[in-house]
Amino acid sequence: MKKLNVATRRGSVLNGALFDAPEADTVLVNITGIHGNFYSNPFYYDFGAELNSGGFDFVYAQTNDAFGQIPTVNARTGERELIGSWNERFSYTDEDIEAYLDWAQDAGYKHVFLSGHSLGANKVMYYLSRHHEGPVEKFVRLSPANLSFMMSGVSKREKETVKFYVEQGRGNETLPFPFMGWVECIADTAHDWLFSGYLDNAHTDPAGDFSVAKGITHSGALLIGTYDNFAGGDPARFLHNVNDHMPTAAQNKMIFIEKTGHTYQMKHRETAEALLSLMKEWRGN
Repeated sequence: MKKLNVATRRGSVLNGALFDAPEADTVLVNITGIHGNFYSNPFYYDFGAELNSGGFDFVYAQTNDAFGQIPTVNARTGERELIGSWNERFSYTDEDIEAYLDWAQDAGYKHVFLSGHSLGANKVMYYLSRHHEGPVEKFVRLSPANLSFMMSGVSKREKETVKFYVEQGRGNETLPFPFMGWVECIADTAHDWLFSGYLDNAHTDPAGDFSVAKGITHSGALLIGTYDNFAGGDPARFLHNVNDHMPTAAQNKMIFIEKTGHTYQMKHRETAEALLSLMKEWRGN
């Protein structure tokens, strides 16, 4: 495994990692979700090792919110900055993903596949709905996040506080309570989660807003654990509902990892093997 640092257009440096196989010409770039780092999601090591065993490279593409706070130096200004889940803006999604895709193109890969886990899967959906050309051939959406379900624990008073801070021009101030009960963040970030709609693109309700899903022209695969607690109660129904609203629904593979949750507890190897099988199929191996 090698450290991989990529700079976004705004200059923020994202710290990823490359699992590389000898002479690999194909890479799977995986976008992380909120707090989706190696410590909370150790399955990434299994993903990298399994894909390397099949001759594929794997990129753990850590994004702005993989940790609460990440000290770094801006590549454009040379100044120190602190990024993380505490100040992420969902409008960063395109340039965060593009930073990794630009790296993959510069590295000379013949085939680039794009995946995302949890909120990272929602980011991949958002990105692909807006970018129909480019290096990405196929996608993998790993356990997308149901933001409506995640926001259900935010109280009315907390929502009103977030709106008040933003309306008063205090969006850069840290909220006086942990958002969702576990995220220390500024009001602007919480406002994105609650009201922006940027990444609220995976729903259990068939009447939800699926405009993002309807805009995706790529095909690929959707995967989830049957005990996933971020899916709103019925992971299989949730995933089918997301896929049913995509123009490529009939072409997409649906993969259900039995008796495991959002981070594939006790099923890391099985999930990794499913990814390797996809890569081999898409490459014609």
